Amino acid sequence: MPLKIAPSIIAGDQSDLGREVRAITDAGADLVHIDVMDGHFVPNLTVGPGVVKALRPHSPLPFDCHLMLSEPGRYVKAFADAGANRLSVHAEAQGAADALRAIRELRMVPGIAINPETPVDRLLRFFPLVDFVVVMTVHPGFYGQALIAEALDKVPVLKHHLRAFGRDVAILVDGGVSVGNAADVAAAGADEVVAGAAVFKAPDYRQAIEALRKAGAGS
Repeated sequence: MPLKIAPSIIAGDQSDLGREVRAITDAGADLVHIDVMDGHFVPNLTVGPGVVKALRPHSPLPFDCHLMLSEPGRYVKAFADAGANRLSVHAEAQGAADALRAIRELRMVPGIAINPETPVDRLLRFFPLVDFVVVMTVHPGFYGQALIAEALDKVPVLKHHLRAFGRDVAILVDGGVSVGNAADVAAAGADEVVAGAAVFKAPDYRQAIEALRKAGAGS
C-alpha cells in the first residue's frame, strides 16, 4: 500500500488556513494534520478547537489532530464537537489512557504518540485502546527539524509488538519527512507520514504529495 500523506497545516500560510486546507485537499492529500500545542507540554502555541471548527467546512478529508497537551482529556469533547476525526495524545501526557477511552466513546479514532526519547515499552499498555500509533521522529513543538534516524528504528519494533498483541493498526511517522528520506520511512514499516515543509514549502502541492508517495514506494 502507498504511504498515506497527511500535510501539517502548521507549515502553511497561517493567515489563510482555509485556502491551504482546500489546496491540499485538491492536491490529493489523504488527511489534514493539525498540530495542537499548549505552550506547556511543548514550548509552542498553535491552534485550538475553534480553528478546527472554522476549517471543517473547507475539506471532506479526515482531520487528524495531534494533541501535544499536558492534559489532553480536558479537550477531547471540544475537538469532537469541532469536527475532528482522529485524535492522538502522547504517552508522556497526564491521563493519556482516559483520554483515549473518551476519544473512542465520542466516535473519533484514537491514537497514541511517542516522543523520540521515550522507550517503546511505554506504549504497550495503550495498544488495546488505539487504532493508530504516532512515532515522533523530531522533538515535538516546531516544524522544519531534521528527521532523527534513531527514532525511526522504533517503527519495526512497534510493528512486531502490535502483531504479538493481535493488533493491525497504522503507524504514522511525524517529523522531518521529505522526498529524500521517504523511502527509509516506508522501509521501516510506516503506513502514513506527516509532511509539513515538504508539502507547504513546495511550489506545487500536488507534485510534492505525489513525489512523497513515489519515494515511499521506492520509485
